[in-house]
Amino acid sequence: MILNVNGNDITIDAESDMPLLWALRDLVGLKGPKFGCGIAACGACTVLIDGEPQRSCSIPIESVEGSIVTIEGLPQGEKLHRVQDAWIAENVPQCGYCQSGQIMAAVALLEKTPNPSDDDIDEAMTNLCRCGTYPQIRAAIKRAANQGV
Repeated sequence: MILNVNGNDITIDAESDMPLLWALRDLVGLKGPKFGCGIAACGACTVLIDGEPQRSCSIPIESVEGSIVTIEGLPQGEKLHRVQDAWIAENVPQCGYCQSGQIMAAVALLEKTPNPSDDDIDEAMTNLCRCGTYPQIRAAIKRAANQGV
């Protein structure tokens, strides 16, 4: 099976029902997406598939259609993505476990809604943060929106 991950076609030798998360982490070696719950509830495993945020822990690799972007695929050269820059500027991470999934969800939100309202952010950002950094997440999204593309 061939998956397009961060712009590269990668041959995966695994059972077709293997969750995408484990293929990315264990077979491709990308550790950005995290295992949190295994039931698509927390969002620590969020990746983009054709620009849509998806919980990779519950998607079998056989059903993946389209290109996959993980947090490792966001930086452009030596420069961070504007959402990553905003995350740092707003001091979002505490424990950091949920951050890659949060960032991927925020990137998808800003692609669809370049200047999101608080309601847009609340609707799109369904990932859980046990440290409760939601006010900083909101501020970072607004900072990234103000930076534009």
